[in-house]
Amino acid sequence: MKVIATAGHVDHGKSALVLALTGMDPDRLNEEKARGMTIDLGFAWMALPSGEPVGIVDVPGHIDFIKNMLAGVGGVDAALLVVAADEGVMPQTLEHLAILDLLDAPRGVVALTKIDLVDEPEWLALVEEEVRETLASTSLAGSPILPVSAMTGQGIPELVAALSDTLVAAPPRLDTGRPRLPIDRVFTIAGFGTVVTGTLLDGSLRTGDEVVIEPGEIRGRIRGLQTHKTKIEVAEPGSRVAVNLSGLHPDQLHRGQVLTFPGVVRGSKRVDVRLRALPDAPALLQHNMEITFHSAAAESFGRLRLLEGDELLPGDVTWAQIELRQPLAVARGDHYIIRRPSPSATLGGGVIVDPSPRRRHRRRRPDLFARFEVLLQGEPGDILEALIAREGPLTAEQVLVATDLPAAQAQNALDELLAAGRVQPLDSSQAAGPLLTPTAWTVLRARLQDQLAAYHASNPLRQGMPREEMKNRLQPRSGWSTRLFNVIIARAVVDGVVREQGSLLAAPEFEVRFSSDQQTAADRLLARFDANPYTPPTVKQSLEVVDEDVLNALIEQGVLLRVASDVLFKREAYEQMVERIRQHLQTHGQITVGECRDMFGASRKYMLGLLEYLDQQRITRREGDARVLR
Repeated sequence: MKVIATAGHVDHGKSALVLALTGMDPDRLNEEKARGMTIDLGFAWMALPSGEPVGIVDVPGHIDFIKNMLAGVGGVDAALLVVAADEGVMPQTLEHLAILDLLDAPRGVVALTKIDLVDEPEWLALVEEEVRETLASTSLAGSPILPVSAMTGQGIPELVAALSDTLVAAPPRLDTGRPRLPIDRVFTIAGFGTVVTGTLLDGSLRTGDEVVIEPGEIRGRIRGLQTHKTKIEVAEPGSRVAVNLSGLHPDQLHRGQVLTFPGVVRGSKRVDVRLRALPDAPALLQHNMEITFHSAAAESFGRLRLLEGDELLPGDVTWAQIELRQPLAVARGDHYIIRRPSPSATLGGGVIVDPSPRRRHRRRRPDLFARFEVLLQGEPGDILEALIAREGPLTAEQVLVATDLPAAQAQNALDELLAAGRVQPLDSSQAAGPLLTPTAWTVLRARLQDQLAAYHASNPLRQGMPREEMKNRLQPRSGWSTRLFNVIIARAVVDGVVREQGSLLAAPEFEVRFSSDQQTAADRLLARFDANPYTPPTVKQSLEVVDEDVLNALIEQGVLLRVASDVLFKREAYEQMVERIRQHLQTHGQITVGECRDMFGASRKYMLGLLEYLDQQRITRREGDARVLR
């Protein structure tokens, strides 16, 4: 099913023409009928001579309602530009045409309306030539121009034929399996509940599908589908669709949200774009200027960040990042418009290259612009490689979910990347494991080495950095799972850039080295442990001999073992004590704190700490006042 959107100046007869084409009055609001002017979007449909149904979105022409017009023209197959023959091209004709051009409207038909009000053929010819010249520099150049009268019906059959020919040339909509329905209306129907409408993009919807509304992650289920008041079970891409939702209240929804499947799009307050300034833009586009951003049915105030310079001259093109006040759910390849908030006017527009950049970009970065070029017009493999380089490590499943490419095309591209070595698994033994580009792995490995070097420099007496600390330093804001981090470290160990030591990580060549004074103090402390192996110095007493860093180093090296908050043993003494306790238990079945104290001639404090530690190590188990072997 194809969809047409009207465009044109206020009071040039768009709604009357839709009525003449379809027999339906698209003005649905009482205020519209009272004022004789379209304020919000109207909808109608008709059948082409071939029998194919076509939806028509009637948009308002008045300057005060441009934002409503923008909500209606996204995702359509053709434009029906309406110009009144008695007035010719007017300001909103030009603005609507500029918007269609910025949205890259691929095809259209011009209806020269109200010819019943024009008596002079010469005037009609002049207006037709004016329209043709106006279209010449736009995406609608060469579009057929048909004189018509909605009042008398003159030219209507010819207009229908021209629309039919234009729509036949429209390629079929792609079904990427990632449906998006930008919501342009929300209402309720008694006995049915909440209904949303829009033009379906990129995939199909079916009755019973579990869906999500973004932004907001609002979950619901499709209760029913209609197109042109006909109940259907499946809605195809390109259709005008009404979706009856269960489990949702209309107060939760609004124009500009997107009905989709979980994981297809998410709300973002930042987008990277290719931006073209209108040749006759009423204001110079400047870095950090405030704008309103429109894409499909969504809009938000925002701030324009020009990434290549401080201003953009009329007609010029640049890369930009737009920071939005409200999150919007958009996708790569979506078209958009930016407008000046006050006095309102269209300034430019273009295409979104990254719908959810992770960060605020530094300006004037050629490497960033090269990545944008890939996202804008690269081959599928290039796009996936850029995605993995930016978001990785990602599993193959995550890559296929994150891309907006058709599933089969994405899988083929990923297979080719792996075969060519442009993408590689972090763990060659896990076919479904995380993937990364070689360059990204080199960068990540270097960061890991730098973090270890910095840690060793700051903590020369520590055996290594705790794994969790390294994870927190390396991972992006979105975080890594422990499983992914472990795969990264395992790969780093295989590559010989990291040494694992229990829960610590260290550079392979790193060794703890005491200074001469520290070594002398450590030897003095260990001599005291040797002199009294079962009643050695406590932690507090040890810190009177060595500083805390030296004591921690001796513990991390395994020379000393901390069994309680203030109880330490030398490793050899601990192992002797454990062996004697084990022999006692094998002979007698149990041991008490008192028996342990008598066995080693130590105080209760030492023996209680030791036995509780053995419980923790699952060597013994407490039963009443005694311990038994596990």
